[in-house]
Amino acid sequence: MITVPARRVKQFGVEFYQAGLSAKDIDRLVKFEVLGYSGGPKDEEPKKKSRTGARSRVNWDMLEKRIGESEAAYQRPVIRRKIDELVAYYRECKDAATLPAIPGAVIITSEKRFTFTPVAGHHDLGLLQIPEEHGVLRVLDGQHRLLALHALSQQGDPISIEVPAVLFDSLDARQIVELFVTINAKHTRLNPSHIISLAGRKLYPDANQALAHDVIRSLNEDDTSPLHGEIKMLGTGRGRVSQAPLAEEIVDFLETVEKLGSGGRIQELRQNAKRFFLNYVKALSTTFPLAWAGRKYSIKTGAALRAFIRTAPDVMARAKELRRDPFDLNAIREALKPWAERLRDRRFETEGEWKLKLAGGTRGTVEILTRELRDALR
Repeated sequence: MITVPARRVKQFGVEFYQAGLSAKDIDRLVKFEVLGYSGGPKDEEPKKKSRTGARSRVNWDMLEKRIGESEAAYQRPVIRRKIDELVAYYRECKDAATLPAIPGAVIITSEKRFTFTPVAGHHDLGLLQIPEEHGVLRVLDGQHRLLALHALSQQGDPISIEVPAVLFDSLDARQIVELFVTINAKHTRLNPSHIISLAGRKLYPDANQALAHDVIRSLNEDDTSPLHGEIKMLGTGRGRVSQAPLAEEIVDFLETVEKLGSGGRIQELRQNAKRFFLNYVKALSTTFPLAWAGRKYSIKTGAALRAFIRTAPDVMARAKELRRDPFDLNAIREALKPWAERLRDRRFETEGEWKLKLAGGTRGTVEILTRELRDALR
């Protein structure tokens, strides 16, 4: 374990830490990796020579050995020119001693948990213990800055500085990917499609999270989907509904089927999940046509869609009771007829019953609507 002074921060239920890591700590603990890394063209050179001339050049053969390639990674390939410029800048800062080299925090994640011990009288200030294992830390934001620092140390020109860092040890794979894309889509030229367009199996190690991503991506990108362009994928896009809570509901749905059903049942569901949810949303749009097309309704909000996902097992069971294929569009439409008769479009009027029940909070609204949907199917 290495121990560093740290501050514990909590935002919206997520805890993370602010600390300083030495260049030596970074070399020992951080794993640098990229998606589909190939080292870049061998003739790639910076477009302009830096003011420090040859001093800014990097030993790429050595540096590339430090960078791993993985389908599970999310970082883009390294930009050589950017690292060359950073190396030159770090040297200028060292020589002039008038500017800090890395004043802004890098963002780092860990799959292993840290140990935080508060100091007496302070809940949020204390000592943070990090497992002393090579590769235990991965860079979410700031990989070029840290690679440039590592390049200097390889050349025997280490810079003894403390790098401010924000460290997360409680994020799952889904949260890490979403945070990475959100940061890069807002603040860099990275095209968010670099990540969003990847299949879920390349983004998430968990099979259910990967399938949930693919289902939601299909709902958002399929031209025939009533939710086409309506979902904000991984924190980016023009959609009004966030992917994260919908994915969470689909994962819960898949895990429930996995626990209660047979191996054959979950396998059948995995193979037909995209088809089912696409047909399910199409059936919803025709079951509540006024609400779906109207602006004064809340049927396409995150709360309503979460309730519909929670009721998916009941819809499938209803279709089977009717001796129909639970993944078929017409069968799902037939199963949803009780909703058209008992709930109707008015249930989703924003200024009506919906607004009244929303006073209990989004969570309460989801639970109430789920109960109503289930009762209406019985």
